[in-house]
Amino acid sequence: MRTNRISSMKTPSILGISILALLCAAAPAPANITLSTVTIGNSGNAPDTTVMSNGTTGYGQVNYTYAIGKYDVTNTQYTAFLNAVAATDTYALYNTYMANDLQVAGITRSGPSGSYTYAVIAGMGNQPVTYVSWFDAARFSNWLGHGQPVGVQGNGTTETGAYTLNGATSGVGVLNNGSGSYWIPSESEWYKAAYYDPSIAGANKYWTYATRSNSAPGNVVGGAANQANYITANNFYSVTQSSIHSSFQNYLTDVGAFTGSGSAYGTFDQIGDVWNWNDAVLDSLRGLRGGSWANSAFPVQSSAQGFVDPTSENNIMGFRIATPEPTVSVSLMLAGGMLLARRKRPSAL
Repeated sequence: MRTNRISSMKTPSILGISILALLCAAAPAPANITLSTVTIGNSGNAPDTTVMSNGTTGYGQVNYTYAIGKYDVTNTQYTAFLNAVAATDTYALYNTYMANDLQVAGITRSGPSGSYTYAVIAGMGNQPVTYVSWFDAARFSNWLGHGQPVGVQGNGTTETGAYTLNGATSGVGVLNNGSGSYWIPSESEWYKAAYYDPSIAGANKYWTYATRSNSAPGNVVGGAANQANYITANNFYSVTQSSIHSSFQNYLTDVGAFTGSGSAYGTFDQIGDVWNWNDAVLDSLRGLRGGSWANSAFPVQSSAQGFVDPTSENNIMGFRIATPEPTVSVSLMLAGGMLLARRKRPSAL
């Protein structure tokens, strides 16, 4: 049974790159960015007993310690990736709507094929990247995994790592091979990080919302508890606090903007802002979780699942990464025109 298919937002009108270029930062990528993760422990936890919208149950059980992105992958981080591997953009890692859809616009591209360069639109670097397919997320994960403690990040191919892609751009035959340092979270890995709370009394230790609440969140940006970027019952968008929609308004919030609304493990924005890809497969589709800025309360509940074609790209979908290294912190630095990586590894898992 296919549940909650995610449809793209209305195709936006195109705005010339020449106009948007006035908003862009001068440099193609910032000098220093960091990917933060949080440890997800309590291995061997019981699964959730909540019944999903498609009638299935049993999500959230993970029998090992791992780490997951504290935040969604941002425009700044994805721009660094593009500048490292997409001078020609063989695998269409960039979508022109990343610049032209003003509801989420964050990244521009300049130059001819073979010499493409990418830049973050000023003020949008800390917002989640959108218009990324499952394959884009898999290639980002592979690239991230090729970094050395001190060396050229992305010097290896995007085609090997957790995912042996070998040029694949469609289908669901590519699975996590277990050998990579970074990957798209499995559905249960993502679900546990969002909803599980070992401090809850009783047998079922899962919240309905990833804000440590069983009541629908508000959507006011700031430090209040139980808030998220989604459309509330009064049809208000979070960014504007208005029910009026405009194709010229950016509706994303910075990752971590709801500072008082983290999950029990300390992740942020696992509900609202953008749907997150996961590794679930249903027929010819891949999984999504968490809802977005354009959704109401049901899609951000723990019982809601989304499944779409893995090539889908739109303004309500992004991703975060998972890794076996619980204390990992990755810094990507531009030095002498090359992207360098320094990575702190834990002494033991």
